[in-house]
This record gives sequence, C-alpha cells and structure tokens, in this order.
Amino acid sequence: MDLRHAGISLEDIRSGKKTAIAGALNLLENRKPDESGLAAELIEALTRIARPRRHVIGITGPPGAGKSTLISRLIREYRSMGHGVGIMAVDPSSRRSGGALLGDRARIEHDPGDAGIFIRSMAAGRHLGGLAWRTRHCLTLLEAAYDRILLETTGVGQSETEIEQVADSVVYVVQPGSGDSLQFMKAGIMEIPHILVVNKADLKNPALKAFHELQGVAGLSGPREDGWTPALIRVSALEGWGQDQLVSALEDHYRFLSAGDLEKRRRRHRIQWAYLLFLERFGSQGAERLGGEERIFKRLDGLDVSNPFSALHELAQDMART
Repeated sequence: MDLRHAGISLEDIRSGKKTAIAGALNLLENRKPDESGLAAELIEALTRIARPRRHVIGITGPPGAGKSTLISRLIREYRSMGHGVGIMAVDPSSRRSGGALLGDRARIEHDPGDAGIFIRSMAAGRHLGGLAWRTRHCLTLLEAAYDRILLETTGVGQSETEIEQVADSVVYVVQPGSGDSLQFMKAGIMEIPHILVVNKADLKNPALKAFHELQGVAGLSGPREDGWTPALIRVSALEGWGQDQLVSALEDHYRFLSAGDLEKRRRRHRIQWAYLLFLERFGSQGAERLGGEERIFKRLDGLDVSNPFSALHELAQDMART
C-alpha cells in the first residue's frame, strides 16, 4: 500500500491541516510490523518536503519548573510573529495502558481553533532518555508542517541529555529555590543547553539567587566549543514577561547555527537515529557482530541518512553478510 491509498496527503500535511497531521502521526506511532514499510515511505517523503527554515527547540528541565506554562507563552510569541507552531509534549506513561498521561498537554494553554498550532502528547514508555519511542519519527512530520517545533521532555533529570541529539536548540528551565541550579552543576550537563532559563522570576530573591548560581557555572561566561556563548535569561511565565527575550535568544542561536554547522548537526542527529533503529532491531549483540558502536557510526557516516530506514537496510545487509 502506498501513501495515497492509505489516505495520507503530503499537500495537506505541508499546509498544516490538523486532521492530516493527526492521521500521519497515528501511523508513525504504530508499532505493528505490517505498518513499518508505510512508515518508512512516509518518513522518506516528509524528509524531502521539510521546511528549510524550520527550528526544532527542546525544552527540558526538572518537573515543576514550569516548562508547560513557558511553552504556552512561547506559542503566543511565535504566533504573533506569524510562525506556525508544532508541539510535542512527551509525558510519563500510564502503567495500566501504556499511553500518555496527558498532564503536560493539559497544562499548555492555546487556542484550539488556531490552525497554526498543533499539540501532541506522546508516552515516554520505558524509555529513560526523556523522549518517547517514536519521537524522531513524529518530529519529521512536524518539520514538514511548521516553522517552529517545540519538544518538551518528561523532566526526568540527567537522562534528558538525549534531547541534544534531536533538537537544534536546547533550553534548560530552572525553578528557583529548589536546588535545581546546584543539581544542574553537579550533573555535568553544562554542554547540553544553549539557553538557560530561570523561570518563576517573580519569586524575586530566590530567582536572583538561582540566576547568580548559574552565572557562576564554569564556562557559562565564555563560548562553548562550537563558539556559542550560552544565554542566561530570567522569565516569569506566570506573569508573562521575559519570553520575548527568550525568543530573541533562540532566534540568535538559530542564526548562529545557520551560519555554521546546522546541517552537519542535523546529519549527526540522523546518524544517531539510524543507530538507535539498528539497536531496536538487532540489539547490542547485533552491534557486536558489526564491530561495535564506533565502527557502526563510521559506516553510517558514509551512508545517505536522509531516510534512516534506508541506512538501517544497509546495516541489515551487513548483518546478513557476517
């Protein structure tokens, strides 16, 4: 069965038609083996029509930091700029059904009648990296339909470093008075976020304390390895101020990436995606058969990874020859 016979219209997806996007997302989240070929075909087609000026933004940080409320503010800011916004909120899973608990989606305020906004909750399942099992699949769809894509992770701590392997820009949200800033420093993930946000800055003194603690993080005052100097911003998502500065910093980072290694960064993300697909199918024993992780990454680096499923097919052929 091809996409047309499956009732999937690429034109409707590109134009942001919500019913078309929802139907395609259902396909991409489907784990049934008989759908895998159609999903691969859809991902290949979506890759070809991805918006050239799209910006994928990861919003991460511990539970209670106000990520969902902050996203509500960002939606309004981007919509006022004329950008279509796609949001994926990766929620904890229900132990009974395995589905998303939908807590984050319920907290994100938006106009459901606005055709330029699409929000989807996904269940994290047993995955501990802060992202859902099919996040990368569904992200490809949003990249074809929207200019700005906001990806909110579950807020499970240090394991959320995986967001860096998916997003163009990473925002880490800190809650004042909770010790988040100190935990952040201890976690050793300073190289992950491009922008640090002290949310709930209306709390005054605790917010200033967290702000100054983060200023003291080694390396924050200077550029990173790639030349980008992380921004540190105070925001009150509750009172509605500071989000314009955050958007400005995000746009600055997008311009920085566009003038440098944005495409290389996205290619690295695709290589990582193909490797995870390989592990999903063949496991760690399969990786050992092909010489280990480093050798597989070297092999992937020489392949066309615009469609990770095609790269997976090449690795599967390598497996058949071993």
